[in-house]
Amino acid sequence: MPSRYPYDPVDPILVETWLKGWAIARGTMAPVPDQGGFRIDVGWPDQQVRYVFPELSYGWQALQQTITQPYIFLKACATPEQIRPMLLPPWEICPPGFMMTRILGDSQASVHLPPSYYLETTRGAHPTAKVYTSFGDLAAMGSIVIVGQYAIFDRIATEQAHQRKGLGSAVMATLSDIARQEGATTGLLVATSQGKALYTHLNWQLYAPYTTIVIPAVER
Repeated sequence: MPSRYPYDPVDPILVETWLKGWAIARGTMAPVPDQGGFRIDVGWPDQQVRYVFPELSYGWQALQQTITQPYIFLKACATPEQIRPMLLPPWEICPPGFMMTRILGDSQASVHLPPSYYLETTRGAHPTAKVYTSFGDLAAMGSIVIVGQYAIFDRIATEQAHQRKGLGSAVMATLSDIARQEGATTGLLVATSQGKALYTHLNWQLYAPYTTIVIPAVER
């Protein structure tokens, strides 16, 4: 999928696909339609519910007016600049996210690790790739969930002490190969600003902005 700017309307099916994979990866309830978007009853202490909207809509705005407690997140495929004029107190904008896609192709990627690192993978319904140091410390990791033709990439992370060594690229290449072997044709993820730089380097394309708002919890 090519990068789109200015942003075209987002495909709700693609958003639902991302959420289905995220829910499986995180062990939460599946997404359900709600208020013109989708709702996941997460049930974590620091995240009770998340609503996700393909676009800013009446339902998104109505939830701002009716929700009064923290730990309920409203997410939309929109930029912070688009959201800011519509933001109601006490809601706050979280750091931006970026929905990205990549055609996986049919060629096996090369995986190169620096000396003193090794990689392990697991297969099954929720494949993972993990990079360890020679001392057995976890240095980088990631996982995928296959939903139809899409591979949902989740929790791609490199420990700070091991960054800038190509470990994240190795994890992504390994997971991409597994996804292709499982029949997926397209990768899908939501990146942080830091992650976006890595994925862009790996030829992922920006599909849509992905911005979150939440009522901040009161510290006691």
